[in-house]
Amino acid sequence: MSQPRLVAGVDCSTQATKVVVCDADSGEVLREGRAPHPDGTQVDPAEWWKAWEIASDGLLDGVETISIGGQQHGMVLLDDTGEVVHPAVLWNDTSSADATVELVSELGGPSEWVAAIGSVPVPSFTVTKLRWVRRAAADAAARASAVVLPHDWLTHRLAADRRGIDGISTDRGDASGTGWWSPFTNDYRPDLVELAFGRSLQLPRVAGPAEIVGQTASGAALAAGTGDNMAAALGLNLQPGDVAVSLGTSGTAFARSATPTSDASGLVAGFADATGGYLPLVCTLNAARVLSATAELLGMDLETFNEAALTSSGSNGLVLLPYLDGERTPDLPHSTGLIYGLTRATMQPQTMARAAVEGLLCGLADAVDALRAQGLPVQRVLLLGGAARSRAVQALAPALLGAEVILPEPAEYVALGAARQAAWALSGADTPPTWQIPTGKPEPSTMTDAEAATVRALYSHVLTNTRPVLSTPYNR
Repeated sequence: MSQPRLVAGVDCSTQATKVVVCDADSGEVLREGRAPHPDGTQVDPAEWWKAWEIASDGLLDGVETISIGGQQHGMVLLDDTGEVVHPAVLWNDTSSADATVELVSELGGPSEWVAAIGSVPVPSFTVTKLRWVRRAAADAAARASAVVLPHDWLTHRLAADRRGIDGISTDRGDASGTGWWSPFTNDYRPDLVELAFGRSLQLPRVAGPAEIVGQTASGAALAAGTGDNMAAALGLNLQPGDVAVSLGTSGTAFARSATPTSDASGLVAGFADATGGYLPLVCTLNAARVLSATAELLGMDLETFNEAALTSSGSNGLVLLPYLDGERTPDLPHSTGLIYGLTRATMQPQTMARAAVEGLLCGLADAVDALRAQGLPVQRVLLLGGAARSRAVQALAPALLGAEVILPEPAEYVALGAARQAAWALSGADTPPTWQIPTGKPEPSTMTDAEAATVRALYSHVLTNTRPVLSTPYNR
């Protein structure tokens, strides 16, 4: 029996580096490793390299191709020798909130940005971080010669023949989250870099989806890599009519599209995917940690919290706007969480637990509706991420999201998608290999459609009428 050809996929996420080694033909995961990253919204990229070395230790024997899926938007500034001149500013750093308002206005408003890059920048976007660092760290900005993304930096760091900033590459999926790449022309808009930074910077070459961009010291080929959401779409093998709703550190809702989208409201980001198509996406800052933080407030472990939410007869008019870390969608970077509807009757642990689950899902339901408004069919919702394992989330999601819910088997889908890209690059085929993804279904929903409509209407009412307060700058 012949030995399988091996590929490795890497997820360099906000919280950790995860590595999976897979059979290139079947996608079977044969080896896995993981190492944590430091907490925070700015980090020295050297920490990613340390985590890579730990997570990949002992896993790579026989691996022929490696691909990296990296956290989107993170700004890594390099001098002309390739040295990092400032800590990487991650997607969840909202320091550039004021810079975002300036840049949107300076180009002529949201419609002009959508025409340029398919999206309206929010503080997560790399272009806003360029404007922020130009002022907040002028010395570092003055030394910068190039700007790259986390997956670009790690791929280049792995290359045996790297020389300074020469030869750094990215892919169209990750490039589409910078704020200076157009999904309409499949090319950079360097004028937008100059608008944000005051001068030009070297940008990575945009590689093809299945291109080999380098080789490691051990002889493994390096695939182009991509952004984490694009890798997750590959790992899930999303089909037309599917929407992935991921409940991790952030919440995301995304779907594949054959054509680019344009949403001047700013809710839907018009990203590209990792296959040559498009990946319209809505992202929230607050997801799984809404549940863990509420459970901690209530003095419960997560299992007890789930039981409390499920045994509640409903939230009874209690609404939790879950903007605990500010918010990206809707664009409320200065906001905090808000509880509405407190009475003696609703100030109960079960009701609070139920309101937290409903608040989390209402935010993602708005995201799914924003994709529908772009003309994308929503036939199935693939629910994944840490909070998708919550029994309370599974019970309420079908009614609140308004679609059949499918539960992919828990897996590292970003790393798995990166591995699938590596297998594609290894094969030289026109399309990625077909890997089967085991799925299941949640128990029947405990919420009726009428109850869901009432909950969503009240959530929308509270958000609309408290938005002026939520928009007020607040010193966190």
